[in-house]
Amino acid sequence: MVGEQSEPGHGRGTDLGQDKAHSARMYDYFLGGKTNYAVDREVAETVLRLFPAAETAALANRAFMHRAVRCLTRLGVRQFIDVGAGIPMSPNLHQVAQGIAPDSRVAYADNDPIVHIYCDALLDSTAEGGTCYVQADVTEPATLVDAVKSEGIIDFGQPVALSLHALLQFVTGDHEPYRMVRCLMQELPSGSYLSLSHDTGDFAPEAWQAVVDTYAQAGTSAQVRTQAEVMRFFDGLELIEPGLVVGHRWRPEPGSGPSLVSDAQVSLYAGVARKP
Repeated sequence: MVGEQSEPGHGRGTDLGQDKAHSARMYDYFLGGKTNYAVDREVAETVLRLFPAAETAALANRAFMHRAVRCLTRLGVRQFIDVGAGIPMSPNLHQVAQGIAPDSRVAYADNDPIVHIYCDALLDSTAEGGTCYVQADVTEPATLVDAVKSEGIIDFGQPVALSLHALLQFVTGDHEPYRMVRCLMQELPSGSYLSLSHDTGDFAPEAWQAVVDTYAQAGTSAQVRTQAEVMRFFDGLELIEPGLVVGHRWRPEPGSGPSLVSDAQVSLYAGVARKP
């Protein structure tokens, strides 16, 4: 478990919602970060009692993001839009991409005001590339795209990788998540990619239902999905190898192979697909 945490953003005069747990700050806690509040830690500890592998799942998701970005950069992608960017934690997406291709450009988006406060860590681009941050919500895809376009970092006439990592489980059916993803991908040209990961209850349904209920009681709607339901997000796209798999099985690298953790511990599907 992580050690003593600090209270971020103190004295900055911004309403950071300290009275309500936030999924991004809970994720930061699961990763061992310090940008979270007591209310986030309390709910996160409840989740850990229900699903002790929550930290493992978060780390597996983070590792998938790193591998997917490296893969996409080596495939020639030089532009990324990371929606639900979360609390900055090095290496951030742009650092991974620019470590391979310094001219990579990344637009980050999140709806949590604390991410805005700490977004300087997302803006330390190489001289050859560029980054920006917009405060926007994935449930309003047109507004989000307009905000990204206004920054001028992303060229929407060239291929873009849209990253939706561990985000859509916090978008329930009421918000039409499949329509949202289609709207976002429609804004991107042929040759663009969707990189997506999503929690699932397929391997531990009772535990995950209890986790979803815990989030709901804390004021955050959540919805885990089956493999077939996650696959629907890729409709009309061409999945690259190895397809939609449990996160740690997506192109594992030496020293981090599938044998180190179980599917049930990760409980997260991940995939990357190309827009034809």
